Amino acid sequence: MRLLLVEDHADLAEWVGRALRQAGFVLDVLGRGDHADQALRTEHYDVVILDLSLPGMDGLEVLRRLRHREGGPDASPPTPVLVLTARGSTEERVQGLNLGADDYLTKPFEIAELEARIKALLRRAGNQVPLVRLGRLEFDTTTRMATIDGEPLALTPRELAVLEALLSRIGRPVAREALFEKVFEFDADARVEAIEIYVSRLRKKLEGAGVAINTLRGLGYLLAEKPAA
Repeated sequence: MRLLLVEDHADLAEWVGRALRQAGFVLDVLGRGDHADQALRTEHYDVVILDLSLPGMDGLEVLRRLRHREGGPDASPPTPVLVLTARGSTEERVQGLNLGADDYLTKPFEIAELEARIKALLRRAGNQVPLVRLGRLEFDTTTRMATIDGEPLALTPRELAVLEALLSRIGRPVAREALFEKVFEFDADARVEAIEIYVSRLRKKLEGAGVAINTLRGLGYLLAEKPAA
């Protein structure tokens, strides 16, 4: 899952960013509202964590512009937005919710609560079932843990991001470019071809799970259950 954190307090952004990456999320971090507005015009995120007091552009204006762009007839589903702020007044909460914020978390906060709220937003946005089963593979969408026959599957954050993206579209191919966006931050020094490395590593770890990652020429990758021998 790819997240955007918009926070101008450098120490807080570093602390939150480190924790979320350790939890297996792919994360972009920006410190200005105008930079966030520009990024949201070109990049897709599963959740946006948005501070309100930002240089360049206020967080509420970033949110207003995002929802305006998402309001067209051909727009994709709205991006979940968690407002993270020291502003705790009822009026500001109401204003943010009216502009389309999905949740609020007031500073100071615990990382565990932030992670729980992010996971709740992901479940609501994707209509995720708690447990996905395919072959002998099980994936808990709440804890983001994968197991084979009940044994935990050790995955790096990028391997986990690949698996989540493929599981979210079981039976349908995922384009290589779409996988790349889920796995790499926008400032990562990597080419789209690099996604093949993580697909290959994941394939090896899924051996014996009764599933396969098939390469469909011109379409991308498809996660499917292997037919019984």
